[in-house]
Amino acid sequence: MEDKELAKSILQQIGGQDNIANLTHCATRIRLNLKDDAQADLNSISNLDGVLKAQNQSGQTQIVIGARVKAVYEELEKIVTLPNNVITTNVPVKKGFKGSINAVIETIAGIFSPILPVLIACGLTKAITSSLVNFHMVASDSTVVTFLNMLGDLVFYFLPFFLAVSAAKKFKTSEYIALALAAAYMYPTIMDGAKAVAETGIKSLDLFSLPVLFVNYKSTVIPIILSVWVMSYVNRKIDKLIPHFLKIILSAMIVLFIMVPVQLIVLGPLGSYAGEGLAQFIRWFYDTGGIFSAFLLGATRSLLTMLGMHYALAPLQIQEIAQTGSSYILVSALTANMAQAGAALGVFLVIKNKSAKSLSASASLSAFLGITEPAMFGVNLKYKRPFFIALIASGIGAAFLSLFNTSATAYVPPSLFTMPVFKANSFIFVIFGVLISAGLACILTYFFGITKDQNTTNNETKPVNVTPKNQSSTAPSLGNPISIGSPIKGEIIPLKELPDAAFAEGAMGKGLGIQPSEGKVFAPFDGTIETVFRTKHVIALKSYDGVELLVHIGVDTVKLQGKHFNVIVEEGQKVTAGELLVEFDLDEIRKAGYPTATPVIITNTMEYVDVIPTRQQGEVSQGEQILSIIHIEEWKK
Repeated sequence: MEDKELAKSILQQIGGQDNIANLTHCATRIRLNLKDDAQADLNSISNLDGVLKAQNQSGQTQIVIGARVKAVYEELEKIVTLPNNVITTNVPVKKGFKGSINAVIETIAGIFSPILPVLIACGLTKAITSSLVNFHMVASDSTVVTFLNMLGDLVFYFLPFFLAVSAAKKFKTSEYIALALAAAYMYPTIMDGAKAVAETGIKSLDLFSLPVLFVNYKSTVIPIILSVWVMSYVNRKIDKLIPHFLKIILSAMIVLFIMVPVQLIVLGPLGSYAGEGLAQFIRWFYDTGGIFSAFLLGATRSLLTMLGMHYALAPLQIQEIAQTGSSYILVSALTANMAQAGAALGVFLVIKNKSAKSLSASASLSAFLGITEPAMFGVNLKYKRPFFIALIASGIGAAFLSLFNTSATAYVPPSLFTMPVFKANSFIFVIFGVLISAGLACILTYFFGITKDQNTTNNETKPVNVTPKNQSSTAPSLGNPISIGSPIKGEIIPLKELPDAAFAEGAMGKGLGIQPSEGKVFAPFDGTIETVFRTKHVIALKSYDGVELLVHIGVDTVKLQGKHFNVIVEEGQKVTAGELLVEFDLDEIRKAGYPTATPVIITNTMEYVDVIPTRQQGEVSQGEQILSIIHIEEWKK
């Protein structure tokens, strides 16, 4: 699916523009705070072509896309109009510890996401410089290295300026006042004073009998974010107090008169010491726990990525490098990425299905290059065992590297290309650590990661019996097309004529639509209820042989919030063909202004050779055949 079409489909499935409170993205996923989470059809979004997974993590909707995320996000921005793309004041805030943790993580992600491209660019420049010097391709004192070092340090040395802008956008305040606060931290009086402390012994200057400490604020994270956050409240308060005709003259000046002393006397030193304390704690954690601490962080790093919480580590890693010159935490990201890549490679080697083999190969390559979401969500989590094998392999790799004092000298996306920024007692140990993480995950996945049933199912060689019990045809033998009966009585509508682009374009899978003549949905086969959507308008089933079918009653009926629907069954329940699943009031739904055309979709279409409607028009009775699924054995004939 093209980026523009995918953006439109996502917008439709999350409840439209009016349901968005906040919209941002990180390196691999679109992040949304929705006014009403119930309106987001996560199952439908996950099944969109181009989406790896959609999930709600602690109140935030995350749509994992991978390398295309920036392009899709830009298309989404074109069709969504939000004031500065920030959370509006009428959005309910989730209370409690979990809500607070999520708010912190979401804030950090929102601040760091806009500057990720330049962070990565400078980090990769440092990796290139390290490679050139380590392999003696250029002299360490050459002008080329001097120039590359300058490029690599651009964002990190002046990090407070970059964070000031993104933090101001996040906290909905003046970007230019925020830049002025960053300039105060980086002003020569402060920076030169910090450099001269060891020589002169002068640690501060007096302001109103209060000490302004000389602190080196280059590469710091916490001080500027803390200052801009406080300034956002001060600025709003001053704006309310100053008359409109005086704002342009007095407002910014008063804010600076208040904020610069406060930040230099209180917030800056507090944030700097907090950052230094965090860096020292990390060192203590590694020194005390040794290989056990390294194993724990390595084994859990991918879990943080899966939950979208890994951005909470970004300021810690940058602060650690700023304070100590290198980061131990970033080593766990290297082993995690390599382990996920190795596990996906193991799937590629063992899996028989051609489409699955192609997917795992591309996902593995992407993970080796630093983007792990396609491997994690598209391959390893799909088969479950490879993901957990990767966790263990990453932990072992991280524990091994800790024995040789491995750390990262620059903040980079860990990959094969950025390995030169990692240092150890000898660089050969970094290579061994990568080989252990990727190789162990690959080998264990090859031998133990894919069950016989998974490999057989994905190759579509099992006999399938999903014929409704109220049909006269006999169960299909191995290789016969799979027959699917109608779950609804009504009139058939070709898929392309459905008044819903996501379904009409086949983004959700192949199938057809039915205009119901009665408000009842029946089970089309023997199987299990996989999903009953909270608003009761969507139900998904899976046959005992793997056919996944979705019935979406009406268009935009999610907005009814379950009104006029009565679900008879519940998730996880076993059902038999012909069993009543849902009742709905056709007349009331139509009176409310919603179309009742109902898509009936095979959501795992890609696992079959083809899904063919057996009829394109006319009336159909409940249980009457509407779809024929061609699987691999039939195709071989």
